[in-house]
Amino acid sequence: MNSLRVFLEKNNVDNIENKIAALESYMIGILRWNEKVNLTAITDEREFIRKHFIDSLLCCSSSEFLSAETVIDVGTGGGFPGIPLAVCFPSKKFLLMDSLAKRIKIVNELCDECGIRNVTAVHGRAEELARQKDMREKFDICVSRAVANMSTLSEYCLPFVRKGGTFIAYKGPDCSGEIEEAEGAIEILGGRVARIETPEVDETDFQHRLVYVAKEKETPMAYPRKPGKPGKEPLKR
Repeated sequence: MNSLRVFLEKNNVDNIENKIAALESYMIGILRWNEKVNLTAITDEREFIRKHFIDSLLCCSSSEFLSAETVIDVGTGGGFPGIPLAVCFPSKKFLLMDSLAKRIKIVNELCDECGIRNVTAVHGRAEELARQKDMREKFDICVSRAVANMSTLSEYCLPFVRKGGTFIAYKGPDCSGEIEEAEGAIEILGGRVARIETPEVDETDFQHRLVYVAKEKETPMAYPRKPGKPGKEPLKR
């Protein structure tokens, strides 16, 4: 856990040892469950720390994240990036969602086991949950490491973000063309690509680029479209 400790120290996270203990317990639980349910292809603990914990925390020093009170993680899978962010920032409220009920059941059970109190995990599709009054445009920040093209991912995520909030997408290192193609869709959904960051982290060579999308207007009620359509027919200008 030393690489995680170094990262947290550099990013001015407090109460580090207690947070590392909670994350270690969560990792052990995920790897235990992974023998029965496919949660992660990463089973080596050192790789797990680098590719799930440190990678998930790459946005933690941004002004957008630091000023946020409410965060939603769309397509959380085994709880990433939501759980590491929630453990390290317990004053923020997190909602984690995924379309597979088994994953959500496990995340909720592990949060109980590890004493993670600022997380609620719900089962559902983004296309349906984003139409609920208590979730639509209610969050300061949306984060997602889900595997989908930027246009599709924006249609899943931006409807959850309040006007003035931010969607932070974790994308691969070669995402420039994909983002350029998605700019029209992002504009339709009420957003604008504010910046793209390539965090330099000594502790990992697994690099995501962080795409910060500012929510400037309300998302039209036509979006997100019916379940399945954003993935099959990515939105274009």
